[in-house]
Amino acid sequence: MAVTGDESETGAAGELIGVSSILRLAVAQSSAHSPHKPFEDVSQKREQRLMKNREAARECRRKKKEYVKCLENRVAVLENQNKTLIEELRAMKDIYQHKVE
Repeated sequence: MAVTGDESETGAAGELIGVSSILRLAVAQSSAHSPHKPFEDVSQKREQRLMKNREAARECRRKKKEYVKCLENRVAVLENQNKTLIEELRAMKDIYQHKVE
């Protein structure tokens, strides 16, 4: 039998009970028998997950900062190399122009 929101069942005393009432009753019974330990476990697991996530985020930011610093250093080296090559090219052009004339 498929259960929809409109269906209902008859309780032990013969009264009509809605599906939502049955679900509420089941949740109330399960929580009445369960101690506070599962809630504490869930809370503790959440805190551990949050701490791991913070640490992972911190490590990710550190690695990103290191990566950006490495890229900045590489840019500086390449800019210097480019400047040197441009100067060398100008010098070669000057030598070539003097030979042609």
